[in-house]
This record gives sequence, structure tokens and C-alpha cells, in this order.
Amino acid sequence: MEAVPHNQAETELTVTSPEQMRELGRRLAKLLRAGDLVMLSGELGAGKTTLTRGLGEGLGVRGAVTSPTFVIARVHPSLGAGPPLVHVDAYRLGGGLDEMEDLDLDVSLPDSVIVVEWGEGKVEELTDDRLHIVIHRAVGDTTDEVRQVTVTGLGERWAEAGLPALSA
Repeated sequence: MEAVPHNQAETELTVTSPEQMRELGRRLAKLLRAGDLVMLSGELGAGKTTLTRGLGEGLGVRGAVTSPTFVIARVHPSLGAGPPLVHVDAYRLGGGLDEMEDLDLDVSLPDSVIVVEWGEGKVEELTDDRLHIVIHRAVGDTTDEVRQVTVTGLGERWAEAGLPALSA
């Protein structure tokens, strides 16, 4: 068992349907604020975009949240007073932070909630405070909707942010 550093909070959840994944996104949105970076990991079809769709609903942003695979980044402005959602798919970005900087995400990070799919090794330098969500699906049976979701908050921002309440 690996010790959790003092500036890291972690919670694990089991999600059994796409609707539950969206609901997790809606609950998570209540904890998010402008300047937050969320990294999503999980194989194709694990539910990263479904979770982000729920985040968008919870944040009250404009536009349908769909996978930004072919546009790389999509901005969803807030319909109210909340921050916009910037949804990034870093799958095809090989150059790491240099290519990410070409997207000017660091310019909008203080004012936005940034969600990056496939961001490991590419966006960590944007901020020390970030949320890393790993979605594991059952291996083998691809019809199984069960997902294990690990939510890890890194940095002081997430130390007391109430992540364990997500599983309530």
C-alpha cells in the first residue's frame, strides 16, 4: 500500500452506467472553480467524454460536450456566472507542453475549468494543483458498463476540497 502524500487527496468510486458517469461529472462540477485543471485517463470508450458531459451540465455551459478528438480543444462558455469549460483531447499531441502552449490554454487557465483527456506527461507543468481522474473498465467483456473511477487531487487546492463526498 502506497502512502498518500499530505498534499494529495484520493477517493475511489464504482460507476455502473453512463448516466451514473454523467451524474459523477455533475457532482464533481460543484467542487470546480476557475483555474482548475482536470486530467482524464482511461482507454477508448471508458467514459471520459461522458464524465466531461456531466461536468459541462453541472457547470452550466453552452454547447453539447462531445469528444474534441478532431478539433483538439473546444471552449464551452458559461451560460451564467460560472467559468467556461475548455475540453481538450491531447491524444494526438506528441510534443507535450510546447504543443499544449500553442493552444493558449495557459492563458485561459486562470479563468476557466480545463479538462484534458489523454493529458499525462503533457500538461502537468501548467499547474501544481490538479485533479487526475482515472477510469478503468472491466477487461474482456466490452458490454460491461462497470467502471472503477479513481479521483486524485494533487496540491493544496485539493487537500480539503471534499473529494470523499463524491462517493456519497
